[in-house]
Amino acid sequence: MMNLFSTFDPCTGKLSMNWISTLLFLLILPKKFWKKNNTQETILNYLFKFMNSEMKMNTKYKSIKILLISMMILILINNLMGLLPYVFTSSSHMVFSLSLSIPMWISYMMFGWKKNTKLMLTNMLPKNTPKMIMPLMILIELTSNLIRPYSLAIRLSANMIAGHLLFSLLGEKNMLMFMIVMLFMMVFELAVSMIQSYVFMTLMTLYSSEV
Repeated sequence: MMNLFSTFDPCTGKLSMNWISTLLFLLILPKKFWKKNNTQETILNYLFKFMNSEMKMNTKYKSIKILLISMMILILINNLMGLLPYVFTSSSHMVFSLSLSIPMWISYMMFGWKKNTKLMLTNMLPKNTPKMIMPLMILIELTSNLIRPYSLAIRLSANMIAGHLLFSLLGEKNMLMFMIVMLFMMVFELAVSMIQSYVFMTLMTLYSSEV
């Protein structure tokens, strides 16, 4: 390893295939061979039902649920695969996270301003705002709305990078104490990988409820 950040370098040679790891989840998706569901399908079906019930409370649009659940599964699988040795962590790059957040945010804005223009204008100014600070509040709301896709992408990438950097630092130690610490870190990173995919989906769902 040349430096601490070389593990996040997507170009490690002339025939670098690191970004292909983003599509490896296609090889591990459960296949339907028998009439009865196997263990993987049962777990996925339970996860889909749980996510569907969670999204019912946050959005009124039914058609968006399939897209957001699929996005969550994609992020979750890439986060978990990044914990395996010698597997490129694509979700730690802004290219990956921005390619998910920006198109979704733009589609929300296009739909909202076209179908619910009055609601979008109302959201720009909080209720009972004093007249003196109305221009300032509109500017603040506009800025907070514009940075939403970037905050989503930075949150996902930063959390994945932080855990991998700690692994790289602790991996140079051979003492038993550090082995125990790395075991706890592995459990912590596993939880972070699941939570970040859930947070990404939940925030996207909440944004959809405002348009």
